[in-house]
Amino acid sequence: MEKRKLGFWEIWNMSFGFLGIQFGFALQGGFMSRIFQTLGAEKDDIPILWIAAPLTGLLVQPIIGYLSDRTWSVKWGRRKPYFLIGAILSSLALLFVPHSPALWVAAGFLWILDASINISMEPFRALVADKLPESQRSYGFVVQTLIIGIGTWVASNLPWVISKFGFSDEAPMGVVPMSVKIAFAIGAAVFLGSILYTIFTTDEYPPEDMEAFQEEKRQKNQFLKNILENIGGMPSTMKKLGVIQFFSWFAFFTMWSMANPALTEHVFNTPAPVESAYDLTNAIQAEAFNIANTAFQKSSNLVGSYMGIYGLSSMAFALILTLYTSRRRINRKFTHMISLILGGIGFISMYFIPSPQYLALSFTLIGFSWGSILSMPYAMLSSAVDPKKMGVIMGIFNMFIVIPQIIASIGGINYISGLFGEETINTMIVAGISLIIAGFSNLLITNERAIS
Repeated sequence: MEKRKLGFWEIWNMSFGFLGIQFGFALQGGFMSRIFQTLGAEKDDIPILWIAAPLTGLLVQPIIGYLSDRTWSVKWGRRKPYFLIGAILSSLALLFVPHSPALWVAAGFLWILDASINISMEPFRALVADKLPESQRSYGFVVQTLIIGIGTWVASNLPWVISKFGFSDEAPMGVVPMSVKIAFAIGAAVFLGSILYTIFTTDEYPPEDMEAFQEEKRQKNQFLKNILENIGGMPSTMKKLGVIQFFSWFAFFTMWSMANPALTEHVFNTPAPVESAYDLTNAIQAEAFNIANTAFQKSSNLVGSYMGIYGLSSMAFALILTLYTSRRRINRKFTHMISLILGGIGFISMYFIPSPQYLALSFTLIGFSWGSILSMPYAMLSSAVDPKKMGVIMGIFNMFIVIPQIIASIGGINYISGLFGEETINTMIVAGISLIIAGFSNLLITNERAIS
């Protein structure tokens, strides 16, 4: 089937649901470690508490990709049913997670939240390849990145903005502040609303060969065989992109899980107070704990706000690429390489900055890499695989995202950063080195269709 070229607003509408998805990811990435610390987690325990996120991605994304490839409804389409199911579940999880009464409950909600976001997200990647001709693939993924950047910046600033409206950053020991609770509630509403917007404004193409499609659906017990066959038959370009993705996502998982403890400690000098260090039966000690905890919560708001800058700069990066790729081809390989190296420099700079204001520059550089990570690998991949298997291929490709995160969470971050010393800020140096390695790994890509 020859697909017609779509206008900007048609691509915008089909990608708008990513605004909500990124609200969910930004709130999760920016504030889950803060919630864990508020509920009593030690710094060294934070990565393992995050293991739910990559594990659910490893399990959910190939399954959803496989199922969405085999779904068709005249009314609902192929990918849209999964958008809706994921949005409802994600919104409910966002509402409840900041109200967790204990650390294990918050970790459980993270599991539910990440699984639900993945149910919505994976089909969105496939939708771009479904709807757009190959000449518009880079354009489509870049528009998606533009929307993701908007979502990241707005969601990351929500607790800080809400606190400016008078909602408190103070809370009793073990209780998440009201500013964070309201931010997550707003995120839940935006998530569901933006997904519904895409569902009602976007049509999907039916399968090209309906008879062959129905025959494939009738085949039973083929899921595992199909997944294994596609993994075994992975194109060379996909494997090389997997190396790039491995080091890229190790870096960003390190940021999401460890930036809050690292920056509140090293840059703001307001680490999370450790309960055992205070005699809370003593009024003076209890007051000292409350002062330290409030300072930590306020600096955590600022860390989240500064992290939002990487969404803003990724948005600017995506906007420039949107304007450029709407008329010209780009060299995806070198664009991605330079962007990742700049992001790595941004991470490493955090160790040396003299005051918090310089975090704006660090996260601006990181945003260039984030904008590229969300568009260039998918554009390169979609030009190198069978379009009939786009859903399951995208799901399998995301294994290269979740496996490095699992390795990071079960000890990779703690072990490698420990080689540099005990300071938590060393985790950001590890992230920077990892991202620079990812950048130079682009030199492995040789497929001309993928590159341009």
